[in-house]
Amino acid sequence: MNEDFTDFIEASGLLNYDPDTISKIYRKNPNRLLKRLWQTLIPIFAYLFSIGWDKITGRLKKKTQIRFRAKQLTNLLVELGPAFVKAGQALSTRPDIIPAILLEELSELQDQLPGFDGNKAMELIEEDLNSKISDIFQSIDKEPISAASLGQVHKALLKSGEVVAVKVQRPGLREQITLDLYIVRNIAFWLKNNIRLIRSDLVALIDELGKRVFEEMDYLNEAENAERFRSMHKHNKNIAVPKIFKETTSRRVLTMEWINGTKLTNLEDVKNLGIDPDEMIDIGVQCSLEQLLEHGFFHADPHPGNLLALEDGRLCYLDFGMMSEVSRESRSGLIQAVVHLVNKNFDKLSKDFVKLGFLSEEVNLEPIVPAFQDVFTNAVEQGVSKMDFKSVTDDMSGVMYKFPFKLPPYYALIIRSLLTLEGIALSVDPNFKILGAAYPYFAKRLMEDPDPQLRESLKEMLFDNKKFKWDRLEDLLSNAAKQTNLDLEKLLDEVINLLFSPKGGFLRNEIVESITNQIDFLGLSFLKNVNNFLPKSIKLNLSYRNNNLNDLINYIEPLRNFLNILQKVPGYSSDIFIKKVPRLLNEPYTKEMGFNIAKKVTEKGVVRLVKIAAGSNI
Repeated sequence: MNEDFTDFIEASGLLNYDPDTISKIYRKNPNRLLKRLWQTLIPIFAYLFSIGWDKITGRLKKKTQIRFRAKQLTNLLVELGPAFVKAGQALSTRPDIIPAILLEELSELQDQLPGFDGNKAMELIEEDLNSKISDIFQSIDKEPISAASLGQVHKALLKSGEVVAVKVQRPGLREQITLDLYIVRNIAFWLKNNIRLIRSDLVALIDELGKRVFEEMDYLNEAENAERFRSMHKHNKNIAVPKIFKETTSRRVLTMEWINGTKLTNLEDVKNLGIDPDEMIDIGVQCSLEQLLEHGFFHADPHPGNLLALEDGRLCYLDFGMMSEVSRESRSGLIQAVVHLVNKNFDKLSKDFVKLGFLSEEVNLEPIVPAFQDVFTNAVEQGVSKMDFKSVTDDMSGVMYKFPFKLPPYYALIIRSLLTLEGIALSVDPNFKILGAAYPYFAKRLMEDPDPQLRESLKEMLFDNKKFKWDRLEDLLSNAAKQTNLDLEKLLDEVINLLFSPKGGFLRNEIVESITNQIDFLGLSFLKNVNNFLPKSIKLNLSYRNNNLNDLINYIEPLRNFLNILQKVPGYSSDIFIKKVPRLLNEPYTKEMGFNIAKKVTEKGVVRLVKIAAGSNI
């Protein structure tokens, strides 16, 4: 049997990415490897030579030349094939490895390639589904509707009469991807061992890429992802997910419901449907945040072709090949990091990056804290809703490139997802700020989520140096109220939980002092009124210290502040608060507060009687 054909068969049988097995295949039969090396290394070395020549001649110091070479690289990656395109896309989310200008150009790298012959697509469908085309479909278009690096899509009509989109993988894709990953991995290995400027483990990056590409090449995995995504969002009437036809789906063929929709970036077409593009963007942002912070299972590739506006006002998600998961611990950690950012606690923020896996525990955080201050201080002072996400991530890219950061794979995909979504939104509204759009969801999550870490984060945000920050509570409540599904009763419960938590002692003490002063003030007022009717001979010597009078007038200030804030929340009514009175009365801390109030009022009364007996002013 031909050695090249043997390689082909062995590589085509790999269902999971395994670098050791791949190495054995191509070490044993190197003919095909050598041929591909010639096809790839010659243009790569030619490109590197041009970079070296620019450096020698001093041209590389010019930003225009750097950008030109960066664009040249993106074009080269497209010419080299799918694995190189995927590698470029992976690097575009890694500011810890790639300098800013190259990062920008790689982020523009499109996953688009010319389609392949329709007859070959039909042959592959028959081979994979083990049936003739005529037995599966009433009709199918041989010309593809669209094509990407891994496959292309054909429109078809099933025997049942349902219109479907059939995604067909490129013939020989797994074998080519396997070979190219082997080459790219060895290039990464050489760079890691010979170029000291590269701190990150490029081999680990390629292995992560290999794992994800193999997942993308398995259309059964994509079908499962689509079903899971559909199930998670079935409660959301604003989200649509195409139905998967499992009986006509295999590892290299995916059949799904045909969706007639309009790309969000086609503003006029969206408006012609009678749909407000801003509403579509808001639905997309809220759904993305729900995926990320609630489910921990998110669509990592929401580019314009994968998000469609439907006639009925729903937003439809397509292409579930690139999905990612975030652990609950990491989700809570991200929210904690936002709290420390809002509080400008950059020391704790640097420690958050260690917990989240961006920095190793051995890294000296001392020089990183002032770097965070430089990046975030001005942005935070403007307010989260006005923060420019792209600008902040660009500045952070510089910090990550300068210091020994290593981005966890999930974070790189989160950034890619949010930046892509923001790019779509900016085409609709040039003033769009994704952090401003996201903050209401964040506020709601922080106020409602029972997760112990988030409860601590909420307390940390609202208490500053033993002082309760009413303005922050008002900001959180007003933002949380922008969420249409806000549960006011649940939110009020969380505020009560905060009041009666161990950390809420300072707030409880404020309430005790305010009520004590109010009762004392009422007692003193009563005494003054009685004193006015007494004969001069027994009239008491009463006087008020003006500096305390104003304090007394502001009776039970914490409760008044809270009610003032709560009344501004849409949907609030006094009935919601009255419902909570029994719970307030039954709280253990309420009895303790009552005892302390009685004790303090008694103490004040005794002191007053002693002063009266001594003939002193009171």
